[in-house]
Amino acid sequence: MEKEPGTNATVAGDSSSLEKGAGKISNDDIQEQQPKHAELPDLPEGGTKAYLAVIGAFAGMFVSFGWVNCLAIFQAEYQTNQLKDYTSSEVSWITSTEFFCMLFVSPLSGRLFDQYGPRLPIAIGSFMHVFGIMMTSLSTKYYQFVLSQSICSGIGASLIFTPVIAAPMTYFRKRRAIAGGLAVAGSSLGGVIFPLMVVHLLPKVGFPWTMRICAFLILGLLIVTNLTISSYLQHKPRPFKLSQYIGPLRELNFLLMCICSFFLYWGMFVPLNYIVTSAIHDGMSITMAFNLIPILNGASFIGRTLPNVLADKYGRFNVMTLMILFSTIIVLGLWLPGHSHAAIIVFAALFGIGSGACIGLGPVLIMNISPMQEAGYRMGTVMAIAGLGTLTSPPIGGAIVARHGGSYVFACVFSGVGYLVSLLGILVLRGRIAEWKIAVKV
Repeated sequence: MEKEPGTNATVAGDSSSLEKGAGKISNDDIQEQQPKHAELPDLPEGGTKAYLAVIGAFAGMFVSFGWVNCLAIFQAEYQTNQLKDYTSSEVSWITSTEFFCMLFVSPLSGRLFDQYGPRLPIAIGSFMHVFGIMMTSLSTKYYQFVLSQSICSGIGASLIFTPVIAAPMTYFRKRRAIAGGLAVAGSSLGGVIFPLMVVHLLPKVGFPWTMRICAFLILGLLIVTNLTISSYLQHKPRPFKLSQYIGPLRELNFLLMCICSFFLYWGMFVPLNYIVTSAIHDGMSITMAFNLIPILNGASFIGRTLPNVLADKYGRFNVMTLMILFSTIIVLGLWLPGHSHAAIIVFAALFGIGSGACIGLGPVLIMNISPMQEAGYRMGTVMAIAGLGTLTSPPIGGAIVARHGGSYVFACVFSGVGYLVSLLGILVLRGRIAEWKIAVKV
């Protein structure tokens, strides 16, 4: 039986394995089939180390992805105070570069994970992330914010992010989406706690000490991560080969995953970056606009857990397709026309669910179409390409806003188009894996 490299579906042509009963593809066939070298023969599906790894990953996601979930807070803060002489597009390069560094360095952190396990990259990342935020507390000039928050802290967060999301899933196969969802849910909680801390601390202790207090919290949680994280794989150093990163792009399914992820993040990071400033533009008070971030990230906890549970039951690609469609509708059907306070708050909550699901399911889908031993750098490759989307979309969105006199209408359209292209990509990818069957679990 032939299998297409890097996919978890058998290539059409051998009906003896695909057809069961009335000629339909078995749900289990599509959901669980992968290249023979992609899965370890027996995964524990639990145990002390597995659950500790989930706890460590939760804490690691809290301080990495959860921290960068606060980008809209810093966009508004810098635009209003520290960097008020710069345009919104110029300020957005600070926040977009931070997320870009977190995702674009993922191939490096993925390679370190594949070769040495999760502890080495997380230890290096812990130092860089905390040091970068401490240096941000001393920053007063544009380039200083870029060097400390965007580059140093961003790279540190990347060295934490990829290993903590990959490590706990190495212990699970049947419940992989649940394990990944619980880990990613840490970023939702971080995205609630950090904005509330920043908003309440800024007027009381000022910007420098606000950043230092956040850095101390991050340090404490990273100690937990470093003590509890582990992987079920056997990691060993291998020679560097550029073909390892380029080779998977020759697989159509993997290439489609990369394209889908780029446009998904391209569309997603316009509202994530500008939801606060757009709300202020529509007449919302600054205090209430800042509270949109905890609302969004609190709702994303639902998006990063419940869809993952449903994904293991009804199909991971099925649920991902529905959640991208849901997010597209929310952006174009609610954010674009809705300018009342109620509409903005509802959008923040619903968008949190949609974006949380897309972020939480993405790594699970990457592992589904990747050999287990290559999970780290393959995930890193997809995240690096997605990082190009996070780098470019906020500045493009800011330029669009400036060109149209501060109106966010066309920035909303830009975001919606990104989502639509991503939706088309995931539909094609799902169709290829399911052999264009509709009523199957995939």
